[in-house]
Amino acid sequence: MHENRALMVHFNDATTLSFIFPRQVDDHSVTEKIKQVLSGEQLVIEADGSLFVIPHSSIKYMQTYPAPSALPENVISGATLKADS
Repeated sequence: MHENRALMVHFNDATTLSFIFPRQVDDHSVTEKIKQVLSGEQLVIEADGSLFVIPHSSIKYMQTYPAPSALPENVISGATLKADS
């Protein structure tokens, strides 16, 4: 069982920030946590004694891993990332 999680925030300007953090909620609460994170105008992360406030408008996409076992109903699961051809 993975206790640590990782988040990569990919920005519109092609830069990336990566964070490693302890599990925040159990897998069955992930849907609610995702809704909370996406409902605001900023992604807020406390890391290494600093507070990162990242406007959603500057985020291209986010990647988190490992994926939780319980996912919201609107998630496509079991996919494989295919490189552009």
